[in-house]
Amino acid sequence: MAGKRMQIADWWIYGFLILLAVCMLLPFVYVIAVSFTDRNAYVPGEFYFLPKKWSLDSYRYILSSNSFINSFQSTVLITLTGTVLNLIFSTSFAYGVTKQDLPGRRFLLTMVLVTMLFGAGMIPNYLLVKELGLIDSLWALILPGLTSAWTIFVMKSFFQSLPDSLEDAAQIDGCNDLMTWWRIILPLSLPMIAAFSLFFAVGQWNLYFAGVIYIQSADKWPLQVLLNQLIIQNQTQTVADLSSMAMDPNSAQLPPETIKMAALVLVMLPILVVYPFLQKYFTKGVLLGSVKG
Repeated sequence: MAGKRMQIADWWIYGFLILLAVCMLLPFVYVIAVSFTDRNAYVPGEFYFLPKKWSLDSYRYILSSNSFINSFQSTVLITLTGTVLNLIFSTSFAYGVTKQDLPGRRFLLTMVLVTMLFGAGMIPNYLLVKELGLIDSLWALILPGLTSAWTIFVMKSFFQSLPDSLEDAAQIDGCNDLMTWWRIILPLSLPMIAAFSLFFAVGQWNLYFAGVIYIQSADKWPLQVLLNQLIIQNQTQTVADLSSMAMDPNSAQLPPETIKMAALVLVMLPILVVYPFLQKYFTKGVLLGSVKG
């Protein structure tokens, strides 16, 4: 009897989770369906599970816009450069502070811990970026966030969990600390690096607040700032450009909602494509670094 009650309870739990998953998926289905809906078939306020009539006009309109292309290029540059620099600075610093004989090791770790407990705030950060001459530069979105205390401590714990015999063997073979880090430590850290690469890439791809504060030129806006202007501020002309409208006069007749949804899909697509390939490294990469304190 008790087993039957447990089985019924499990079915209720599974049903609830399935219903919750469907509720979370419906907004994505709606966004994709509206983005592919033909201008003549779109009815404002109506829910679409599948487009009544398919069309790529909204995507053509977005992809022919110089504003969107410039923002996409800026975001790709920020994401690739930022992710690579994040990994280089984080892994090298974390590996360095694992060395007990490193001069100033305790001081460096204390400074890292202080940044975890206390933050300077928005105004001091803005003044620092301004004094460095980075206002209206894409470097203002990359350099201030090269690493974080949490990242360093997790990576440090992971490096400390590796056997010391590996480094001893590398030194016997004539490797210095830099060569050991590059040829031995990093190849063994691929699961952790893959996990943090996705963390860094998603963070850089979704940059918004820093773009609003530091970037003044519209042609350098990250995608999230452009989306804010397009969707939240309801400025469909943000992504319009006179040359594309002149080439396709009918594009001006597109419903604003289909344009917005097409822009959303294009912004989400790169992360959705990359995520499944790195997801398997998430648990393994992060937990390996959190086993040893």
